[in-house]
Amino acid sequence: MEEKKSINIELNPEVAKGSYSNLAVITHSPNEFIADFIEMLPGLPKAQVVSRVIMTPANAKRLCKALQDNIAKYENTFGEIELVGEQPIIPVGLSTNTKS
Repeated sequence: MEEKKSINIELNPEVAKGSYSNLAVITHSPNEFIADFIEMLPGLPKAQVVSRVIMTPANAKRLCKALQDNIAKYENTFGEIELVGEQPIIPVGLSTNTKS
């Protein structure tokens, strides 16, 4: 019989606050997937990346499956999530400028 392993996951208060994002841009190379989470506010001329997550292709696929599973569970409980006014896949004018 296989023994279950557990991991102790630490969540510090600053990370626990989270970051609001209403757009994500995902890019990839042969070795990694990069997900930039972006906050676009009405009336402001530019959007800002609030978080970047870099992962291996295998972990990106695991994340995709976990999201699909959780969306299905959510929709079974609360109803279908309707996509209204879908965002473009890649926003125009994405800049790598790190200045605020």
